[in-house]
Amino acid sequence: MIVSDAPLPLVGSIAELRATIGGWRAQGRTVAFVPTMGALHEGHLDLVREAGRRADQVVASVFVNPTQFAAHEDLGRYPRQEAEDARLLAGAGCHLMYAPTVAEMYPDGATTTVSVGGPAEDLEGAFRPRMFGGVALVVAKLFNQVRPDVAVFGEKDWQQLAVIRRMVRDLDFPVEIVGVATARDGHGLALSSRNAYLDDGQLAVARGLNGVLAEAAAKARAAAPLAAVEREAHAALLRFGFDRVDYVAVRQAETLAAFRSGVVEGPARVLAAAWIGTTRLIDNLPV
Repeated sequence: MIVSDAPLPLVGSIAELRATIGGWRAQGRTVAFVPTMGALHEGHLDLVREAGRRADQVVASVFVNPTQFAAHEDLGRYPRQEAEDARLLAGAGCHLMYAPTVAEMYPDGATTTVSVGGPAEDLEGAFRPRMFGGVALVVAKLFNQVRPDVAVFGEKDWQQLAVIRRMVRDLDFPVEIVGVATARDGHGLALSSRNAYLDDGQLAVARGLNGVLAEAAAKARAAAPLAAVEREAHAALLRFGFDRVDYVAVRQAETLAAFRSGVVEGPARVLAAAWIGTTRLIDNLPV
């Protein structure tokens, strides 16, 4: 049943979701979809607004997906604020919020998994080996549930975007995938729900990530040897105050493969993951 006191219509079951979207389809309307894990910020709302420019109706999901978290990761403390998310979505032009339970998404006895190779195999895939299998599974399920014409994702999670694009091509999902540029604060820090974990001092450190990546991208564009670019950026992050750096890498933009020549040849992206205390931040920039 649709929850009537929410700032916008909210459904929690696949049946309710399909009934609502079926009504739109019967009227000839197109549908755009924005999948999220909630704790929404301006970056998410940029995605909703872009979705509204590309289709008649916009659906956003709010679901903290357990299959992409390892046991030691922050599933339990990941920020949740469903009522506020609904208010923000309504203000950004969303027409329906889909907030399923874990039991609705993963019924007892579910055993099917999705495995994505290629762009999923390194970087985040090496440091968070569960993540992309969980992302691919939940996104595939959401696409089958919503059946959108277009789905909108943020470029902050560039590797995730590449994985989803690969999955959509490989599995013939009839959906257009749109990437939206990373939303940043006035200091260049990529907006992220996990920024809420940071105190003021940690935020000052975090705001150095974008500048280090910008310098690395400039060097890579100038055909500097990529091993040196990556090594220097890694050291710069530690000097800036990051406690640990998982990786800094310049990769081919679409496939996330390394450049065999050791210099940039064609579209590229510089990507990084680094820690401040117990908070792990990721970011990337085009080269």
